[in-house]
Amino acid sequence: MITSSAAERADTTVSSLVFRALRGHPDRVAFSWSGGRLTYADTLALIGKLQFALAPKEGGHPFRVALLSANRAEAWCAEAAVQALRGSVTWLHPLGSLTDHLEQITDAQVDALILDAGVFKEHGADLAKRLPQSVTVWTLGAADFGKNLLAAAEEVGAALARDLSALDDIAILNYTGGTTGKSKGAVRRQRAQGAMALAVEANFELPAVPRFLAVAPISHVGGTLVTPVLLRGGTVELMPRFHPAQLLAIVERERINMTMLVPTMIYMLLDDPALSTTDLSSLELMIYGASPMSPTRLLEGLERIGPIFSQFYGQTECYPISLLQKSDHRVNRSDLFSSCGRAVALTEVRLLDDEGNRVDTGEAGEICVRAPYAMESYWQREDLTRDTIADGWVRTGDVARQDAEGYLFIVDRKKDMIVSGGFNVFPREVEDVLTSDPAVSMAAVIGVPDAKWGETVLAIVVARPGFQVDSERLIDLVKERKGAPHAPKSVEVVTTLPLTALGKIDKKALRQPYWGEVARQVA
Repeated sequence: MITSSAAERADTTVSSLVFRALRGHPDRVAFSWSGGRLTYADTLALIGKLQFALAPKEGGHPFRVALLSANRAEAWCAEAAVQALRGSVTWLHPLGSLTDHLEQITDAQVDALILDAGVFKEHGADLAKRLPQSVTVWTLGAADFGKNLLAAAEEVGAALARDLSALDDIAILNYTGGTTGKSKGAVRRQRAQGAMALAVEANFELPAVPRFLAVAPISHVGGTLVTPVLLRGGTVELMPRFHPAQLLAIVERERINMTMLVPTMIYMLLDDPALSTTDLSSLELMIYGASPMSPTRLLEGLERIGPIFSQFYGQTECYPISLLQKSDHRVNRSDLFSSCGRAVALTEVRLLDDEGNRVDTGEAGEICVRAPYAMESYWQREDLTRDTIADGWVRTGDVARQDAEGYLFIVDRKKDMIVSGGFNVFPREVEDVLTSDPAVSMAAVIGVPDAKWGETVLAIVVARPGFQVDSERLIDLVKERKGAPHAPKSVEVVTTLPLTALGKIDKKALRQPYWGEVARQVA
């Protein structure tokens, strides 16, 4: 839970936290990657140079910057530089399409785009051609388009990093993953970003001096750990993209003590032959989240990797919401493996029915939250903001039950619920049963049209290496555990499941062949 000292600091800008952290340990390594590193002093110096290059020459405020980069220290420094100058940023997802990026840049009304020219050279050139002339294009490295921001920073020589931030400045527009429709920008001000960083530092059981392997994109949830790690004097080891064998090698070589992964990454680690021969003794914390994890595969992880797992739950609109701590991941408490934990300090949670009434303990209701780091609104979308926020409470769209101890058990997304013959079927509950079968590596459950029942349950599964899936056995297993209405009418076996840019199973794509355009409304 959050400490009293952290609570006292809660009303602060995120920029002031960043500057405090970087000034606290000048000689330590802040960022490290294959072929390079930056000390805390180097990082602060680079922020100063970037500020000199990026600051609007007319001194106007606010200004907005879009960022497109792989996990790269210079990109994080650019974010810190802009925010400390009272500007705001919006990160483009590294796996997003050209159309997605153009829509976000247009919606956010940015003044400048900063992109990693090494990783996004061709994509960046296409993007730059389609942008209005009012958008300045900066590149991290030399390119045939835009201005080289790193070269411009070096030409500055030396420039003192300045923190001009104010509590009510808009710090960031976090765009939703688009799993429930068109992506929307969640507005957070400096005070909200600061509160979020402190909540993560205080609640996430970070090692005393973290050595954090950033493999999930720092443009999104992976980046929420950077400032907390720096506040503790730790090092951020940057990995440009996920590969299970490479991740294992880095953990062993660099003596990494914490990382953050999505469940699909953990499944690939567990299936990689290198796991059994890699020394992971340095690892103290493996945080997972963004989507549910199979209880069966979680148990496998505890047995093969160790008692280092911790699950977070949150959304673009409010993060963090709850945490299932390492101490909750006990073999003798396997009933908690399907829980997303208990609400973190400074976050209030209520479960409400469709009429806005609180449900009884053990009953399913929509998770509604209130926290100092919850989004203020959707950018320029008053209609959606009114639908999502009421009296300061954010409606998450997730349905959960809460037990007498306060543990939350997410049943499913409200829009993912299948109504078959008048019965409500929550896919998450069926998926947990399916992945308990030793032959199943991953599973997705969707509703498909049916003339008689309205919808029927379809299971789409991936087999574990060396195993054969028995569809009838899976159907009977669900009937036994959950009852006939929850049982899939059919099972499809595939080699892979489509994933969103955030690493979640893309149910919108899975529904498309069955529902066509209607899939967009059901997603």
